[in-house]
Amino acid sequence: MANPVQHSGAGKLSVVVLISGGGTTLRNLLAHIERRGLPVQVVRVIASTPKARGLEYACAAGIPTSIYERKDFATDEEYGHAIFGECRRGPCDYVVMGGFLKFVPIPDDFLYRVINIHPALIPAFCGHGMYGHHVHEAVLAYGAKLSGCTVHFVDNEYDHGPIILQRAVPVVDGDTPDSLAARVFEAECEAYPEALRMLAAGRVVCEGRQIRIVE
Repeated sequence: MANPVQHSGAGKLSVVVLISGGGTTLRNLLAHIERRGLPVQVVRVIASTPKARGLEYACAAGIPTSIYERKDFATDEEYGHAIFGECRRGPCDYVVMGGFLKFVPIPDDFLYRVINIHPALIPAFCGHGMYGHHVHEAVLAYGAKLSGCTVHFVDNEYDHGPIILQRAVPVVDGDTPDSLAARVFEAECEAYPEALRMLAAGRVVCEGRQIRIVE
């Protein structure tokens, strides 16, 4: 079945960004919006902790914020219900995960409307517990020659949803988790806005696990 929420290609995407930490992905998206004309409007930022430094970027940009801590909810389902209930209150074409580290079940009305970026080439080095430097450490320990990043739709399994795009980067002799992370993040800074630009243009069609990018 084709993606039922393919954007019309008219106007800006309204997105809610979910964060848990430093907000580097949010900062990058805001920079692309301001300097490169990315057709996206961040209408709200939702954090999983009041300590998320990314809230500072949202406040500086005048973006409304909300905080939902997992400990305040009895189940994942209740937690997800609260977060997506917030998303439903305003215009929201897509939910953009920007380093959001909590599991939330995806409701039916947000199928193909939640996207994430993972700092490796899925299906390698992904899944529960594989985030941040854990990924880069695993890549180096395995001796892989390529890493990269993956933008994908989110489903109810970790790092499992249909892949929108991937960008590869080399692993070089002498790499450390920090140096590899920096190279991967450079790729992320271009890949995530590119995926959002394609979504805004109505070029992304999902048919099961297969993503087609149309001209």
